[in-house]
Amino acid sequence: MVERGSGVAVWRQIGELLADDIRNKLYAAGEQLPPEPELAAKFSVNRHTIRRAMGELEQSGLVRIEQGRGTFVQEHAIDYAIGKRTRFSENLRSQGMLGYIDVLGSQSVRAAEIARQLGLSRSAGLLRVQSLGKTENRCVDVSEHYLDEKRFPDFADNLRKLRSISRTYVHYGIADYTRKWSRITAALPTPEVARLLGQPKTRPILNVESLNVDRDGAPLQYSVTRFVGDWVQLVVADESA
Repeated sequence: MVERGSGVAVWRQIGELLADDIRNKLYAAGEQLPPEPELAAKFSVNRHTIRRAMGELEQSGLVRIEQGRGTFVQEHAIDYAIGKRTRFSENLRSQGMLGYIDVLGSQSVRAAEIARQLGLSRSAGLLRVQSLGKTENRCVDVSEHYLDEKRFPDFADNLRKLRSISRTYVHYGIADYTRKWSRITAALPTPEVARLLGQPKTRPILNVESLNVDRDGAPLQYSVTRFVGDWVQLVVADESA
């Protein structure tokens, strides 16, 4: 238990004790830790002390804190393959997880550089679709997808119903598509992205820009996807194999 007057802050001692319990598998990956009142009673401290210990565990990547739900042991990182055919649902299904997409919103926009990437005129109308890539109760990524507004009318509505980009493309007669290129960087999230991903804004994310094309090589979709940095491992496939 904690030792007062030891020279080590009580909240830090509690954090180390809980960290040891997690490393020793007393709590399984994904398991919820006891609520703050229960831990406060166990260690004979106030809830503020427990909250500070939990914040330290979150910063170290051992737990994740979900507002309104509680604190959970961080799961092991998932392998997310990026290659010629990058598919969100298939990536998760291969690891025994059910993946799906939730649409947050959509807007008509003008963006000259993105229009150029899509092979359109600088003033062409684009559809921007914001989405969350999710599995079970976890958010894996936050994305912005840009498409030709004329070519894909009502794309956001169809994606909202089908919850899969691949299935939504089939709706428009596109049976297959490939990834032309991906650009991967590390960055700090904005407060909103951190909130949606359920992570501290001081923890880096993996930022992936990409361009998908159809069978004829015509651009379909420019995307910016922000992955949870400590839960997703990006695996770049060797297409020459």
